[in-house]
Amino acid sequence: MMAIRELKVCLLGDTGVGKSSIVCRFVQDHFDHNISPTIGASFMTKTVPCGNELHKFLIWDTAGQERFHSLAPMYYRGSAAAVIVYDITKQDSFHTLKKWVKELKEHGPERIVVAIAGNKCDLSDIREVPLKDAKEYAESIGAIVVETSAKNAINIEELFQGISRQIPPLEPHKNGNIDCIKVANLSSQGGRRCC
Repeated sequence: MMAIRELKVCLLGDTGVGKSSIVCRFVQDHFDHNISPTIGASFMTKTVPCGNELHKFLIWDTAGQERFHSLAPMYYRGSAAAVIVYDITKQDSFHTLKKWVKELKEHGPERIVVAIAGNKCDLSDIREVPLKDAKEYAESIGAIVVETSAKNAINIEELFQGISRQIPPLEPHKNGNIDCIKVANLSSQGGRRCC
């Protein structure tokens, strides 16, 4: 018997860094060159196997425009993880990322898993943010860091697998918890194990 755990995940970051593209690539394995900016937030789900559990990601993709910033706490409140996205070709987006981290530390859930995604790594020839800087910063705050390309499907699965690995497994006596649904087996699920 496997337990399904629902894990709320929110994506934060500047407008245009590729948050929606990352979610679309992860959930639908699709990339849209003409994707419109998110208004408020959008919601998608995907279930992936992890060890002896299934993790059902409840993904809130928040708008990056400043005028929607005040809505963000609604989405990161109660989240198991936050993915803060920056564009490796825009130094400003990396500075904004640090503001999001500060806000999460002050107002977010106590044990939230923080993942940093440096998106658009397919454009490394016009890079403004060295991977070394992102790694050093991530290490200083205890975050996961991955460079991704939603366009070329690089490290998108790995980003969410990294989050899954940071979620502590359920203790056996908590498997009766209402947040979990038991499933007989994975043979009909297809897909790879994440852990």
